[in-house]
Amino acid sequence: MPSATHTSTVYEGGFADPVGASQTVFRALMDAMARPGSVRALPDVTAPPAPLSASASALIATLADADTPVWLDPALANASAVRDWIVFHTGASVVDNPSDAAFALVAAPQNLSALNGFSLGSQEFPDRSTTIILQVATLSEGAALVLKGPGIKGQASLAPAPMPQHFLEQWQANRAAFPRGVDLVLAGPDCVAALPRSTRLARREA
Repeated sequence: MPSATHTSTVYEGGFADPVGASQTVFRALMDAMARPGSVRALPDVTAPPAPLSASASALIATLADADTPVWLDPALANASAVRDWIVFHTGASVVDNPSDAAFALVAAPQNLSALNGFSLGSQEFPDRSTTIILQVATLSEGAALVLKGPGIKGQASLAPAPMPQHFLEQWQANRAAFPRGVDLVLAGPDCVAALPRSTRLARREA
């Protein structure tokens, strides 16, 4: 039988206003996806168990349901309360194989070495790829990136950290698979940004 503390952590901390909160989070995410490089505020509407962040948990609680398998990186998968919290608040199953996931949650992006290990979709159904939610500590103090592509007037900039290993090389390979490929959602402290697969990235020169 779970302890009272464990039960409280798992079964509490979800949306107090499920409809209003999820609509607010969804709008912020859609705005971020439509305008890559823009940073949108996320309300503090969830209180998940550590190491899952409030912004990442709000996003997964909005997006996932019983029809969307979720993959957790080792930092999250090793926290049983996180797995139980996600299952309880979304109804989603948690899968062991990243290529089986509709959504992936990554609490330690610096340890993620293979974006192509996730589902890239198919030529016929590119929308069946994995959307990866990266928990980042900052969107402005990491290595500066220049963004170009659909939804961006001229160019935009973003400086997220931490990010996956050899990120720009991995992203170039992801872009080369277009229209297949993963999309990235960057869950920062109380905010969200997005890197759709159509976005071109380069390092900002000093």
